Amino acid sequence: MGSYRYWFDDDVWEWSPEVAAMHGYQHGDVIPTTGLLRSHKHPEDRATFDALVDTMRSTRTHFSSRHRIVDTAGRVHSVAVLGRTFTYDGQVAGSEGYYLDLGVIVGDSVRTRVSSHVESFQRQRSSIEQAKGMLMLVYNIDEDQAFDLLRWRSQQENRKLRELCHDLVASAPVRVHLPESVRRDFDVVVLSPFDE
Repeated sequence: MGSYRYWFDDDVWEWSPEVAAMHGYQHGDVIPTTGLLRSHKHPEDRATFDALVDTMRSTRTHFSSRHRIVDTAGRVHSVAVLGRTFTYDGQVAGSEGYYLDLGVIVGDSVRTRVSSHVESFQRQRSSIEQAKGMLMLVYNIDEDQAFDLLRWRSQQENRKLRELCHDLVASAPVRVHLPESVRRDFDVVVLSPFDE
């Protein structure tokens, strides 16, 4: 399993060392481009890939697919790509997610393993979303600013973003005590009717 990120406007791809390896490269050997990715698609899957990229860029939707990759040694990998859009400066800027190499999933429990990977992805996203929400509330900032702050802290600590967010979410309730007046103010927000 490896991660990717694609920026719509600049047509720029980023991929993890695991996704580079699925294509037969060491991380950093090549710069992933749409053309390079297309060249690694199984010939029978290229038209579908082309249509998917066109649709993704024109409608600014996520990249999710199940297709085959031909690596630099000629080996074929069946992969599933799970994606979601991400925002930058308040605009949908691209698609990010995970590649699952289905060829490494052995035995009769393929569905169970894929489900496990999907659940893992959702759990990882959950702690990131929770950490963003905490920062948004405490610092009165928007979602993009919260994510930029988390990413900066991740780089400063030289830790994976999901690990940093997990620890932040776990430690905040223990280390931060809100005054009763803040809780009462929040009660009013929670219990107030919301306009549609």
